[in-house]
Amino acid sequence: MGLIAVGLNQMLDALDETPAAPAAGIGFLSLHTDVIGSGSGGEVTGGSPAYARQAVVWNAAAAGSKAITGTAVFDVPSGTTIRRVGLFSAVTGGTYFGDAEITDETYGGQGTYTVTAATISVT
Repeated sequence: MGLIAVGLNQMLDALDETPAAPAAGIGFLSLHTDVIGSGSGGEVTGGSPAYARQAVVWNAAAAGSKAITGTAVFDVPSGTTIRRVGLFSAVTGGTYFGDAEITDETYGGQGTYTVTAATISVT
């Protein structure tokens, strides 16, 4: 038995949580230097300005997918190689929902990393 788009969309929208009232939904993106596993292992730290998870807002799901609105800009410390973007429920700690591999990007000096698009899909 499979779900049609209405069911998939409802599932995805149930994961959504705006950062103004984070509780259990996906409201923050994170950057990682390695495979995350089941938590925040390898999450970027340090820098000046300091790295921090970034709040995101999601569009309503359609056709079994949902995407962030706007962009998320992260401060990244010198000597860091970014390999993954994570999905979390809180600015620190919180529930880990998953992650996505990205093309490695290495920083020789302090810089920024911008996520311009992120989509979650259920098939």
